[in-house]
Amino acid sequence: MLFAGEPHHDGSALYVSDQAPALGSRVTLWLRAPLAAGVAAVHVRTVHDGEPRYAEASADATRSRAGGYGATDVWWRAEITAVNPVTPYRFLLRTDRGQAWLTAGGLVTHDVTDASDFRLVCHRPPPAWMSDAIVYQIFPDRFDRSRPMRELPDWALPRDWDQDPVIPSGPGTSQQFYGGDLDGIVRRLDHIQSLGADTVYLTPIFPARSNHRYNASTFDRIDPLLGGDEALHRLSGALHARGMRLLGDITTNHCGDTHEWFTAAVSDVNAPEREMFYFDPVTGDYESWWGVKTLPKLNWGSDLVRSGMKSVLKKWLGPLDGWRVDVANMTARRAADDRNHEVAALLRAGLGPEAAFIAEHNHDASHDLDRDGWHGTMNYGGFTRPVWAWLRGPELDLEHFLGVPGGVPARDGHATLATLRTFAAAMSWRSLVHSWQLLDSHDSPRIRTVTGSRERHLLALGLQATLPGTPMVFAGSEFGLTGVNGEHSRTPMPWDRPADQDAETLDGYRALLGLRRSEPALRHGGLRWLHADADCLVFARETYEESLLVCVRRAPGEPLALGARATGVYGAADGDVLPGDGPSLRVWRLTR
Repeated sequence: MLFAGEPHHDGSALYVSDQAPALGSRVTLWLRAPLAAGVAAVHVRTVHDGEPRYAEASADATRSRAGGYGATDVWWRAEITAVNPVTPYRFLLRTDRGQAWLTAGGLVTHDVTDASDFRLVCHRPPPAWMSDAIVYQIFPDRFDRSRPMRELPDWALPRDWDQDPVIPSGPGTSQQFYGGDLDGIVRRLDHIQSLGADTVYLTPIFPARSNHRYNASTFDRIDPLLGGDEALHRLSGALHARGMRLLGDITTNHCGDTHEWFTAAVSDVNAPEREMFYFDPVTGDYESWWGVKTLPKLNWGSDLVRSGMKSVLKKWLGPLDGWRVDVANMTARRAADDRNHEVAALLRAGLGPEAAFIAEHNHDASHDLDRDGWHGTMNYGGFTRPVWAWLRGPELDLEHFLGVPGGVPARDGHATLATLRTFAAAMSWRSLVHSWQLLDSHDSPRIRTVTGSRERHLLALGLQATLPGTPMVFAGSEFGLTGVNGEHSRTPMPWDRPADQDAETLDGYRALLGLRRSEPALRHGGLRWLHADADCLVFARETYEESLLVCVRRAPGEPLALGARATGVYGAADGDVLPGDGPSLRVWRLTR
């Protein structure tokens, strides 16, 4: 039976009384222990000022009786103090089989380091609205045009929206120009909202000599090719009128080589702006992102950089509701200089309590989170890669995964679950649920190319819609668009190309993201893994009021006895057995 499992705690509101504790406050913790686990005693180990301390837990008869839990589970309760801005804790269990630890990494019968401890975080919490967000990413040049192509600058290579395919690599990739603009986005807000999305994230919108605009020439105005400042206000106003939000994209690691800060720095070795960059005192050469000379790296040891960038981020709040930060992992880091955590906290403090602040990071972001800086990360390492590895198509042939050589490995459900749990265990529950869980982006191949089929594409979407974290959808994936790399994936939206619109995939996005939008447990519930085999993952999303059971199969398998009565919610009939047919995605509501 699926529910004859291990003791469980996950940091969600079901198990922690205060999701935004004040420093020094008392917080109640619960641990849920199935009777079959034979737990006889529980202690909570916290770390106060670097020193471990232990508090004895007691059985909570009220919680155990609530909702019929008493027949199957004992809920243990303890109170701890949030002594430090981040207070680590774990559980020490005495069972009929000996002693065990429960950390965010799971139940173990050997001693483990503190790296996977649960965390109480007392830093300022993210805005409340972020907990419900579904984010829709737009690459402005490829989304929609409000009018025929404007007069183009000298760098641009004009392309026909529906006739000229995207150049995937080599010369012309950053110059190809389709002419999408901000007023074009306004025309399509009904479509975005129909998907269940409530937050639009735009890749950079400042002037630059490229279609991607990551080499900004200024941060003081919006690119006239996109409609200028007025168009941003029109888009923002239209979104806010619908109760939706708008996020920008900022390069805190670098600017463009035509940016006014940099042109001043290179024009005069005595210019004040010289300190804003890394110049070699002998050769006069300068540091740039990955050696790309159009992207000079900012020196965060400079007060001018700190004050200038802080002003930029604050200037655009109002039209914007927050920022995604490009290469946040490299920001304020160079050789022996590492000011990343300090800078993240500095910038976040200047934004105020209602602005989102999300870091790009394509591997392990855990060391940069829970530090009063980034609210969360783009979770490529802890979500995208394991989902791709489990649901990749048999014919997939990619050279790398975001720079990791060897393409996308083929892995079974056990390995996929191990990766999901390992990455989640390295950050607080707060950081996990505010991180973006993405299937693809403007920097990656499309999920449809990875899976090779609609069926597996929608299974991946099902995981995105039902697991903790903030879903982020890259515009066009809802139509089943393909792409072998980031450039190739930036296909103009097929508004007038019916042959490129997969209606069943679009229906799937509306249904699954709509399910997330309608079910509080999928947005706010805890996560309990119940079963994994090579081709099947089963988990529960639980609040105090209800539990939803999710079963994702990439291939047929043996039916699973549930051990409880369940009501079908999505793709499922009522019953107490999980069917074995697949590929399939089903969701049930458990009857207590």
